[in-house]
Amino acid sequence: MLADVNTTDIASAIRLGCRTMCSVFNDDDNDVPFFGSQVWPDAFLSFSTSASEAHVPGRHLNALLNAEDVLGLTLEEGCIDRHARAAFLSYSGELPLPLNRNRIGGPLQNFYPHNVREGFHALYALARFRSSAPAGELAERSIRAIQELWHSRKGWDRDRIESKFQLHSTTFIIGLARAIGPLVKLHRHTVCAGALELALELADKATSEFFLPSGAYDRETFGAHTHSTTCVMSSLAQLADLTRDANLMERVRAFYDNGLNDIRDQLGWVIESSDEGRDPDRGEVNNTGDIVETSLLLGQWGYPQYYEDAERILRCHLLPSQLRDVSFIRDPDNPHNEDGKCDVANRHLGGFGFPAPYGHKTIDAERISFNMDIVGGAVASLCEVYRQAVATTSAGHYVHLHFDHETEAVDVESPYTHRHMRVRAKRPGPLFVRLPSWVESNSVSVDGLDIPPCLHNGYLVLSQPPVNRWITIQFDLAERDIVLSHRTRDIKVRLRGDSVAAMSNFGAEHTFFPALEE
Repeated sequence: MLADVNTTDIASAIRLGCRTMCSVFNDDDNDVPFFGSQVWPDAFLSFSTSASEAHVPGRHLNALLNAEDVLGLTLEEGCIDRHARAAFLSYSGELPLPLNRNRIGGPLQNFYPHNVREGFHALYALARFRSSAPAGELAERSIRAIQELWHSRKGWDRDRIESKFQLHSTTFIIGLARAIGPLVKLHRHTVCAGALELALELADKATSEFFLPSGAYDRETFGAHTHSTTCVMSSLAQLADLTRDANLMERVRAFYDNGLNDIRDQLGWVIESSDEGRDPDRGEVNNTGDIVETSLLLGQWGYPQYYEDAERILRCHLLPSQLRDVSFIRDPDNPHNEDGKCDVANRHLGGFGFPAPYGHKTIDAERISFNMDIVGGAVASLCEVYRQAVATTSAGHYVHLHFDHETEAVDVESPYTHRHMRVRAKRPGPLFVRLPSWVESNSVSVDGLDIPPCLHNGYLVLSQPPVNRWITIQFDLAERDIVLSHRTRDIKVRLRGDSVAAMSNFGAEHTFFPALEE
């Protein structure tokens, strides 16, 4: 099963992911969404005591409503309503914190600080995109409760919380630090009292104890759950961008260039857990999306090499890993008509999960899963890509990523899907087109210009492009070989430009790319 490596339409990937997120509701649990999933060897969807109501709705509402905004989609409102009901259910305990049940139909009993991020994502999305006053008010109450129940040095007030619920606490990075990102969004896009204050307090702790000037990654202090590390990195970048804090952005950049390399490879795959003895090829696409979102912000801050990293990650890992062929999934016997065993294959179409660089099934896999929260994380990241691939600023029009894309000001035809790259300015203004580092500038030819372009900070600058006339930019998609050094094996890759032409797959099933001949 090979993904069509030329099918890199970001909009279609977003749409397909939205379809998946509207198929996850458990009819046996009053439409609370499933969290757990498995497609091999057995196939099923399942309830989670730590994530169903407090985690999945936030991921999905953030992704669905952002997709609606960037693509102008018409979403099934019932899907939004069911996710919203589940999110509000998680906040219906005695404390305004996202909580979980131990069993379907049972009371709210479990508080995982890990889920505060997802709770705020649900409330942010509803407040911003649905103008939900109850969501905004609940976000403010939750912020006040956290400020009363958590201290930057002492941690959570365990006695007060455990008088009502079970507190499942862990490292700061795996817990409350994750909430910085949605708090930034709440402050930027809604009138939410206290969001910025709490985000800054959490960031101060994160940068004084974890994301240090050296940029090093320490598994013992961060915790082995790598998605928490990548989402806090992305969150700090969002906060730096919001507050125009160059020192904080440099702290993010230091980690991106150093410690992040302990858990990622050159294609943006990130190991799912950094614990010793874990499957060395099992990744998690949430993590990959966080890297892309961070790279886009670093690119906006004047470092075009991070746009190149984003392009390579998108083409070589994130987009190919979307589940588009479900023919290998077999729905199980279901004598009791359990919803978690109904139409499992079709409900996974468009999902994202825990892939290897080479395919859905790692060589050492005992199972293949696509936990349903992950599609939300991946789609939300793709929405940011769609927003930022081509941008217009006061300086001019920028083509940061080489995907087929159209805005009100610019059309782009990708060199990966057409014979050559072509751009068309629909409004007056300079046009900046990023030139990848693997392209020799003296080998580039440009047709359709009256004034030759110049090269500045990694961009071809077309100072006076004609309006509504196609400009052809020709360069070869250079082939080169790289090696991904994983814990127990080397994976050889042949790149064509910033896409994969072939990859070692060791005879694995359900692969993404043609096998690289050894």
